[in-house]
Amino acid sequence: MKYNSTRNKSTVVSAAQAIAQGISEEGGLFVPQSLPAYSLEDIKALAAEDYRGRAKRIFADFLSDFTAEEISESVDAAYTAEKFGSDDPAPISYIESGSTKMSVLELWHGPTCAFKDMALQILPHLLTKSVKKTCSDKEAVILVATSGDTGKAALEGFRDVDGTRIMVFYPVNGVSPMQKRQMATQKGNNVSVMAIEGNFDDAQTGVKKIFTDSEIKAKLAVNDKLFSSANSINWGRLLPQVVYYFSAYCDMLNEGKIALGDRMNVVVPTGNFGNILASFYAMNMGLPINKFICASNSNNVLTDFIKTGTYDRKRTFYTTISPSMDILVSSNLERLLYHLTDGNAEKVAAWMSSLSSEGSYTVDDEVKAKLDALFYGGFCDDENTKKTISRLYKEENYLCDTHTAVAVNVYQQYVDETGDLTPAVIASTASPYKFAKSVLEAVCDDALPEDEFAMVDELSAKTGTPVPAPLAALKDAQVRFTEECSVDAMPEAVLRGLGIN
Repeated sequence: MKYNSTRNKSTVVSAAQAIAQGISEEGGLFVPQSLPAYSLEDIKALAAEDYRGRAKRIFADFLSDFTAEEISESVDAAYTAEKFGSDDPAPISYIESGSTKMSVLELWHGPTCAFKDMALQILPHLLTKSVKKTCSDKEAVILVATSGDTGKAALEGFRDVDGTRIMVFYPVNGVSPMQKRQMATQKGNNVSVMAIEGNFDDAQTGVKKIFTDSEIKAKLAVNDKLFSSANSINWGRLLPQVVYYFSAYCDMLNEGKIALGDRMNVVVPTGNFGNILASFYAMNMGLPINKFICASNSNNVLTDFIKTGTYDRKRTFYTTISPSMDILVSSNLERLLYHLTDGNAEKVAAWMSSLSSEGSYTVDDEVKAKLDALFYGGFCDDENTKKTISRLYKEENYLCDTHTAVAVNVYQQYVDETGDLTPAVIASTASPYKFAKSVLEAVCDDALPEDEFAMVDELSAKTGTPVPAPLAALKDAQVRFTEECSVDAMPEAVLRGLGIN
């Protein structure tokens, strides 16, 4: 299995190089040259395995330069009951809202209570093995831009991992208090965290510029270091997400919710487009998926793109109660465009150049027709997000976070509009306790406590649901990181943090 760049098809790398490097030299993203084909019999065989067994099979088809032992070691170390609370790291809750049945895929039972753990608990194992295969004497410097959850999950995954340093940038006013607390109190001798004066797109653009800055890369090389990424632009982040869509289908099959060969819809609260893209890869490998329902908050750039074919980031940026989706430049959409153009890297590069210089691009009629056939886009504002949380809790006794609620709301819009009752998997991306204030406001009419942790306790008392242990432990954790910088100062901050002049 080899990988190309979305912006230069002549770039061909191994899986290990794609993971170690993170992003191609010209700024493109690595994509597999081909996809393995899974028959219904293959899916039936996966259904007989546990989550780890399913992961090992799928990883083996994509990581051809890894040995079976390396893959097994990585999977077994990542998906433990100690880290995820049980041997099933991605359980499903089956709920009904009115006449609509939903399979809620709970991806937040890991150590940071967000879906990013599903990928970021295994990425350090894959990355360190990849670096040894491609450039054994170098230290990997992991740069991360985060809208909230990726930062903490990456910090926790790479904490004190030999041969790595990790630096996380987050928008100072663009994460929840709990997300900020998680990052500011992070333990580890190889970690650093900094707030930036801007939004997530500013942080993401700043990190991408550092990645492709030849002067900075030269300085790192002299000091036996290299850049890599833990954002979903790294193939090693995206591949683990493919697994849980196959696993969800297998679990629904085993529970008798579907029959082998039945199609399912996938509903994802979408920011950087990686989570929903993983399900697109799963479909193209043979998983029976009918429709991809892309749910956005008020930053509905993806909704407009799916409906019109024009991607336009020149719009008002909203800070919402679902901050992990407060994004106007969805990086992984580039990968989808590459596949929908049948690998036309020149066309994709031109669109990305237009997005960078003009702030927008419009796809051609052929790509738009493919989008229409596969995707549905909708959005949900903060008011309706809270109403959805309230309705699910009061009617179904199910408590969800502000991102999952966006997905549920948009899915109900889709059903109302189309009448399509194909069994639906809702990607539930975070614990409601990561956004305690907004969730508490949705389910309780009483005056709120002022302290974040008092809100957490109040939410638990009102709903009878337990506070996840990793979040409860933050109350007495020591704050280590308080520094802020401008976007322009990010390169200097990176070099300073690495002790490079």
